[in-house]
Amino acid sequence: MNLHYRRKNKPTNVLSFPYGKGDGDIVLCHPVIAREARAQGKSLAAHYAHLVVHGILHLRGYDHEKKRDAKRMEAREVRLLRHLGFPDPYAIKSPPPR
Repeated sequence: MNLHYRRKNKPTNVLSFPYGKGDGDIVLCHPVIAREARAQGKSLAAHYAHLVVHGILHLRGYDHEKKRDAKRMEAREVRLLRHLGFPDPYAIKSPPPR
């Protein structure tokens, strides 16, 4: 899907397809999300929550192509996730022990 819709020949964790005013579809790729969660030392639930929020914000018009826009979107994600009981997904964590 990433190749077809974004012309990027690699799997991605989340894709958003907006239509209407704030409406749309979100597609999540479990294998990518599970791999990322393990690599980042996050719970699967926390990573899923982050990506659902991320996708919804895209549907609501947020973007992260420019640095300023990325900061705005990330701050909104952190606030929403905190409200839902999840930690800051951008907090730097050391890699899990081997």
